[in-house]
Amino acid sequence: MEKLAHRLGDIFGRGRVFKLMFNLFPGFRRTGARMIEASDDFHYTKIKLPLNYKTRNYVGTIYGGSIYSCVDGIYMVQLINILGKHYVVWDKRASIRFRRPGNTTLFAEFLITKEFISQIKSEIQELREKDYVLKVDLVDSEGKVYAEVEKVLYISTKEHYKEKRRVKKLAGKI
Repeated sequence: MEKLAHRLGDIFGRGRVFKLMFNLFPGFRRTGARMIEASDDFHYTKIKLPLNYKTRNYVGTIYGGSIYSCVDGIYMVQLINILGKHYVVWDKRASIRFRRPGNTTLFAEFLITKEFISQIKSEIQELREKDYVLKVDLVDSEGKVYAEVEKVLYISTKEHYKEKRRVKKLAGKI
């Protein structure tokens, strides 16, 4: 499937294929959100979470589970695609602060700068693994914040991660 996605990306544009694949993925699809923009280099993504019958809760606002789940995994998948096969990226922890009830369509933008990628590569080369904190806000069309999400992502070299797992397995911790 991954090879097919890469071939289609070469033909139609990586961002368009990424957006299509993400929107078709059942775990994301069930959140009620849709990815509406994705850059070909995976550095920028935008999602839209409408208030509708799929996302509405008992009191008529967007269900908190939809608000969180629509942003879950996006930074991780972006970084996996940007950093490539020599790195391991995992979502490690998350927190959400609801600022106001979601009574309108919400948007979230995920931007990963080239400077941040350079920082990651430099730090991982030295430290071999590190946790990074990334934030994203869910906002309305006027930019008013409805929820703030903080994600902690674990990043390491693939070699370091494999060795760490091997040692844990030998110690009986896996």
